[in-house]
Amino acid sequence: MRRLSGFFPERTGAPGWRTMPLPRAPLLLLGVALESFVLGALCGSPAHSLSYFYLHLREPSKGLPQFFLRGYLDDQPINHFDSLTRKMEPLVPWMEEGEKENFLVPEWVFRADLEKLSKLGHRAGGRHTWQVVLGCKISQDGSKEGFLHYGYDGMDFISFNKETLRWVAAQPQAQKLKQKWEDDSGWSEGNKDFLEEPCIEWLQRYLSYRKEALQRIEPPVGKVTHKEVDDHLEVLICQAFGFYPKEIQATWTRDGEICQYETLPRNVAPNSDGTYYVWLSIEIDPKERDRFRCRLEHQGLQEPLILAWKEET
Repeated sequence: MRRLSGFFPERTGAPGWRTMPLPRAPLLLLGVALESFVLGALCGSPAHSLSYFYLHLREPSKGLPQFFLRGYLDDQPINHFDSLTRKMEPLVPWMEEGEKENFLVPEWVFRADLEKLSKLGHRAGGRHTWQVVLGCKISQDGSKEGFLHYGYDGMDFISFNKETLRWVAAQPQAQKLKQKWEDDSGWSEGNKDFLEEPCIEWLQRYLSYRKEALQRIEPPVGKVTHKEVDDHLEVLICQAFGFYPKEIQATWTRDGEICQYETLPRNVAPNSDGTYYVWLSIEIDPKERDRFRCRLEHQGLQEPLILAWKEET
């Protein structure tokens, strides 16, 4: 299998990481979670993360890729690669004009190690999956973290502790692999170097791409819909979409008072254009519908946006 460029570890000869230069900044700056850091509708995350989720199917069904990889910046999918298209596809507009050859190309990312793992045979037969999650995070206080986890059929298998250079086996079958990888000091040190240097550099660069592309502040657009349950109960749904940055305050009020306990909030989620949306619902007596309002507060609004349900014509 031909190896494509990337900055993942190459297990040949002396172990280590193949690194590649950071892309040159284009004229128009455009820029990993499974382990994305998703918070609720009432606040946004002060931390930033870059993470990649890799899935390998030992016996894929017809029409399904044998493996795919998806990258995330914070909670937002930013690129995708699979064995069918064999192309790294940007998933947000601000990455479309980036230098695609410098995106992670995962054809051989974890191939060698997954081939070794698949020979363990602790579950013979059937369609099983290997997963890998790796990435890094910068917290609000400037501290940096890195993570690398291997999973089997959706369960933890073995993970890396970059501070101790040790591997943590989550399954008995991983003990032999743990010993083998810990005996290979270059392999562990290479993982540590990647999580602390290239991964952090790419995280900072992608953040600059997104910031440049989304310098303007986008206020939320909102509306209220309703769903009848029975004669004595209905659900009001408040939707806010198209806003940036992510932080938004969304609440239901009754006669101007916040309905803190009755509200059913949902997580803020990303749109494909780099903005965000959120919705929250509340169960009410239909006779009291006119007493409820949805209140949205956002950096893009000069004053709170107050929304009530209106019958559509």
